[in-house]
Amino acid sequence: MPQERAPTRIQIKNRAAILEAALEVFSAHGFRGSTVDQIAAAAGLSKPNLLYYFASKETIYTALLERLLDTWLDPLRALDPGGEPLEEILAYVRRKLQMSRDLPRESRLFANEIVQGAPRIHAALSGDLKVLVDEKAEVIRDWIAAGKLAPVHPHHLIFSIWSLTQHYADFDVQVRAVLGDEDPFEAAPEFVETVFRRLLQA
Repeated sequence: MPQERAPTRIQIKNRAAILEAALEVFSAHGFRGSTVDQIAAAAGLSKPNLLYYFASKETIYTALLERLLDTWLDPLRALDPGGEPLEEILAYVRRKLQMSRDLPRESRLFANEIVQGAPRIHAALSGDLKVLVDEKAEVIRDWIAAGKLAPVHPHHLIFSIWSLTQHYADFDVQVRAVLGDEDPFEAAPEFVETVFRRLLQA
């Protein structure tokens, strides 16, 4: 069987341009409100050229979500069972808040997929994501049992970290409308960290 050729520099560049353009379009308009024509225009490619790399809008969207889910799980993977419990949790909070600051389009894309019932990543949510969350929840449960953290429900702690940190990306327009000229990420880190420190101190 002939070996597949490695993609050329142009192919790598075009594929990256398509995914970047798709992120911009999908995060602004959602899956249903976006078109291949919009993505092609944003990528600076013709529609036939785009379809050479991705067969459909669905294929582009799925590729984006798969890459995003892996990125989204990295901060939780970094939670170290051998570290100091409270500082490990607070470091996770900081990583998640930084992602909201640095990757707002990705956060909104992920949120839109979840709101729609996660039709394209449901298997991953109940697979890779669930396995990782269960694993880290068990670590937190052990810390609590050892008296190193105040007693809380580990899964709901993780959910609350997600909701509080990702709010700044998913509801960015609302947050900035209320704060006016104030950068939300100036005060958010100290506030969010204080909330979880007070909740978790044994």
